[in-house]
This record gives sequence, structure tokens and C-alpha cells, in this order.
Amino acid sequence: MSHALPPHKPFELTPEQLKEYVVQYATNPIYLDNEEWENDDNPYRRQLRPQVLPYLDFSRVLPRNEILHYEGLAAQRILTSIYEADLMFLPKAGFKSKWEDFKQYYNPSNRVLGEIIRPSLEKFAFGFLDQEVEVSGKWTKDELETYLRALEDRDLTQPSLSEVAIEKSADPVRAARMWLIQFAPDFLSEASPMLRNVLGYYGPAQSEWFKIIIDEYGYGVHNTKHSKLFERTLESVGLRSDVHHYWQYYLNSSLMVNNYFHYLGKNHELFFRYIGALYYTETALVDFCRRAAELLTKVFGPEVDVEYFTEHIGIDVHHGRMALEKLILPLVEEHGEVIIPEIVRGFEEFQLISDIADRDFADQIAWMDAGPANKELHAPVWEAISSGKVTPPVAHIVEPYRELSNTHCHDGDELCHIVSGTMKFVAGFDSHQILEAGEGTVINRNRLHGAIIESEECVYEIHSVGDYRACL
Repeated sequence: MSHALPPHKPFELTPEQLKEYVVQYATNPIYLDNEEWENDDNPYRRQLRPQVLPYLDFSRVLPRNEILHYEGLAAQRILTSIYEADLMFLPKAGFKSKWEDFKQYYNPSNRVLGEIIRPSLEKFAFGFLDQEVEVSGKWTKDELETYLRALEDRDLTQPSLSEVAIEKSADPVRAARMWLIQFAPDFLSEASPMLRNVLGYYGPAQSEWFKIIIDEYGYGVHNTKHSKLFERTLESVGLRSDVHHYWQYYLNSSLMVNNYFHYLGKNHELFFRYIGALYYTETALVDFCRRAAELLTKVFGPEVDVEYFTEHIGIDVHHGRMALEKLILPLVEEHGEVIIPEIVRGFEEFQLISDIADRDFADQIAWMDAGPANKELHAPVWEAISSGKVTPPVAHIVEPYRELSNTHCHDGDELCHIVSGTMKFVAGFDSHQILEAGEGTVINRNRLHGAIIESEECVYEIHSVGDYRACL
């Protein structure tokens, strides 16, 4: 007797199921809001603001023009937590009071829930790339090589928007520290996403890729491991080097850059995109690291440890060549031209994501520098609201002493108006304004910020003005 099987159906969550599982995942105690700005040597704590998640819709593809909205930040934070459950993190100073957090982060329920929601969150967060990057036509191996080698001929010596923002900042030291913080999600566990792709069996290219990873891990000598070099860079400028100590200050796009490689490595059908992105980053990093070492030395002086960056100047010339000549071209030779469009996609996608992150950081520094000006803008915008010239939606909020609003962003401009009490309004690392009764500040769209109450009680209003310039 034959038993007919039902046709195969891909597993997919309904929007209702997705929301339910996302909230269930994020209400793990280790993901609740923090009571302090920073995580103290605890790599398992990642503030996901679960109280907001029931109001977000992750069942769609986030369009390119909304990629820096709060939903994007929320998704990238959750994805970081999911991806890193595959990695091993231990506190620098031992468990002490963190043993329960360790068990909560690595327990099967947390990991399984993460895997259930991960594909939907990836589609939501990275689906925009399908609309932004198109690879058409028939490619040959020679055409691919010409296309990729052209990167070596580009003028990569010009400073990025982020570097210009630091140099021109009202506080270059603060800006440079904020910059280094953005690299921490990647650099403190450097090469971990790569390791996802050297498991299995696929011939000589596998061993060649492993050589790159061996370099990243300092050939087994811990003090030359690249992540250890970056720890020394952080510590030399007065920053902590424990994993996710500065979670509250990671920008949406900084998490996106790191998550993109986990996304490609976790989904092996995207293997060939990874090697395209790998070639781009290894080749472009040579001049970037040279400029970074010079900029950090200019800002902090000779006491800054820039070995992390100077080490990459030489090694990444070698890695870029290896990625092309030992990985990409041999794989095309062995498996055919069918893989070329995926390689090109990875190259173009990571370039796009890098550009998004570069501009996002520059905008954040401008926002931090404009703190006093944004506080002054409160008066004319508040006048437009109180006079009835504009009538935006408003939220009335009362919070007690030491209440911490963990960092977030808004999809449009907002006006924060203090009715009574005192608020410390934070716009980034070491960047804040003190707001008293009758004062306030303009909050620009997509800009990371938070607040803490400094009086016994604070009554304040958040007016969703859309574009504050329309109020002036």
C-alpha cells in the first residue's frame, strides 16, 4: 500500500505568531531594560525593550527609506542576540553574580525561540537589499576578475563621512570614542561569522579561507589575536573592553554591518555572497585602517594604541589577494559561472550597507554636537505648539527618580518638553543636556537617544512634530 505524502510547504510564521514569539523571546529577563547606562562585564545582557515590541510589525520587508527607523534598530538588536547565541562569551572577571544570566542566554528555549523568529527578522531587516541591488546579464570568470580588481584602482584614500565628522566635531575626542564603540560588536569577536563557513567539505578553498581566519586569531597567540589588539585600542583611550559594555550606544547601522556577515554565514545558501563581501571588506580595509590609525593618533596623541589598525594595513593586502585568487576565482573555475551573480551581489550589498553606516554615524555626531542648539530650538517649536499653530500628537509621561529610558530613536522629529522636574537627556556616549522645567529639546528623526530622571519626579511631554522645521 502506498501512502501519499502531502506536498512540501515551507515553514512560515503568520504575523500574529511572529509577534507572539518575538515578544516571548525578548521577555527573557536578560533582555529587559537596564537600570544603568552600561553593562558591567556581562556579555549576556542586551536591552531589547520588550515593552515596545507588541506595537511593531516585523512581518514585512522594511523599505530602504525606513531602514534607520526604530523597527530597524529593534530588529538588529534582536538579531545580534540570536546570532551570538552560537558564539561563546565569558565575563572577563568570572561569573560572580552572572551565572544565572549565562544559563538564561544559552538555554535551549532562548536558542530555539531565536531560531524560530530569525528568518522572518532577516527578511524584515535585509530584504531591502533585493530591491536596492540588482545583478543582471551573463558573467564570465574574466569579467568578474576585471570587475573585482577595479576596486584596487579606486581612490580609497579619501576620508569617509565618519572620519570627516570626527575631525570637524566640536568634541573630536568624544566623537572618536563613539566611533570606536561602533566597531566593538564586530571587532571584539572578530572573524566569528567567518567560522560559520569553514565547516564542512568543499575542497582547497576551504583550507585557504581557514588561513585568513588563522591570521585573524593571531596564529593561536592570544596577545596577537586581532580582537585582543582592539581591546588594547579601547583601553588606551579610556574605554572599557568587555563585550557589549556599550550596548546602549550601538547605532542601528553599526549592528547591521556586523549582522550582515552573520546573516550570510548563518544561511549557507548565501555562501557565495559572503565571499564577494569578504573581498570588498578585506580590500577596502587597507586604506581605511591607515587613515584610522592616523586619525586616532591625531585626536588622542601618541598614547593611543593603534596596532589593531596598523596590523591590518599589511595583512589585509594579503587577505584581499587571497580572497580573490585563492577563494573566488578557484571556486568559479570549479563550480561554474552560475555562482558569479551571487559573488557580485555580496560585493555590492556590503558596499551599500557600509555607506549607510558611514552616513548614519556622521549624522549621529552632528546630532550630538548640536545638543545645545537643539535645546535652544525648544523655545520656538514649543511656542508654535502652545499657541496652537501646530497640534501634533502628544504623550504625557510621569517618571520617578533614576528612571532610565534605554536608548531608542523615533521615526519623525519629536519635541521633548519638561513640565516639572529634571531630566538628563543623552544623545550618545558622553553627550547630554540637562533639562529643567520649562525647557526641552528637539529630537531629530532616527537619532539614537535616551534619558534618566535626576529629580524626585519628572513630568514631561513628547510631541510628535513630524518635521520640526514646519513649526518655525
